[in-house]
Amino acid sequence: MFENSQESKTNLSELGEFGLIDHLTKNFSPKLDSTIKAIGDDAAVLNFENKRTLVSTDLLVEGVHFDLAYMPLKHLGYKAVMVNLSDIYAMNGTATQVTISIAVSNRFPVEALEELYSGIQLAAKIYNVDVIGGDTTSSTSGLMISITALGMAEEDEVVYRDGAKPNDLLVVTGDLGAAYMGLQVLEREKEVFKANPNSQPDLDQYTYLIERQLKPEARKDIPPLLKDLDVKPTSMIDISDGLSSEIIHLCKNSKVGANLFEEKIPLDPAVISVCEEFEIDSTMIALSGGEDYELLFTISQDDYDKIKGNPNLTVIGHMTEESEGMHLVTRANQKLPLIARGWNSMEDKED
Repeated sequence: MFENSQESKTNLSELGEFGLIDHLTKNFSPKLDSTIKAIGDDAAVLNFENKRTLVSTDLLVEGVHFDLAYMPLKHLGYKAVMVNLSDIYAMNGTATQVTISIAVSNRFPVEALEELYSGIQLAAKIYNVDVIGGDTTSSTSGLMISITALGMAEEDEVVYRDGAKPNDLLVVTGDLGAAYMGLQVLEREKEVFKANPNSQPDLDQYTYLIERQLKPEARKDIPPLLKDLDVKPTSMIDISDGLSSEIIHLCKNSKVGANLFEEKIPLDPAVISVCEEFEIDSTMIALSGGEDYELLFTISQDDYDKIKGNPNLTVIGHMTEESEGMHLVTRANQKLPLIARGWNSMEDKED
């Protein structure tokens, strides 16, 4: 949990709940014009004038969503913010504020939470969002983090999941599968460490994959990029649970089908290499891995020339009539039903 285990550690009880809040949030000060009142009153006060307000909340639970055996607390704070901002960008909006609530057990000293909040502060600075409030409470089962992200968009710029039409092109940002394979590498090294605590892993060749898992970046750049290209997606979603699950969400909400072409799925060479090492099919990882936090969206075919050749965007398929169903078209030109095998936090786990 700490890089230097010899540092002094302050018990949470020394500060108390309100003292802890004051201590952890003392470095946050509002920067945005839309933040009228932030931390320090019963509620925050915001002013988005005549724009639509976007709100998204995620809860991260230790042992379910993250493992502190290999997740540094500063990275965890950063990632927790990214998870939420990604949802705002998936609505074609601008993220503006976040609230941070944590439940924490007494095994965490104040210094541990300072590390967590330093990651939150870094994310807020880089992504230009204000931290405007939150809560702290005790936990009997480790650490839980709940973040609510707020954002804004003009009424005619908001993009929903239900606007895709047959023949629309299916587009994805970035590349897929790296976060999941980074997790596999970390889990493997955790088991090696448990068997031999003196072992020192050499993770240099996995740097990109591990960064995608531990410190993902939300695609803040995509809404303004699309605006500059004069392209408004017909539907959009962020990829948190795997490509196949997100395509199915768009299809069901929009009442359309889809053809996804395997050969078009963007994979980083590092993903292909480590999939071979683990003897895992890279296409399956892209379809089911999750935590990429890239954006998946549909556009009219009329807009193809506007995005053609853009290094941030890849056309991976097209939408069809709902009656045609949802399919993966393999490299061998076989059509396979698209199945959601993404991660499910509610799924029963075997002991």
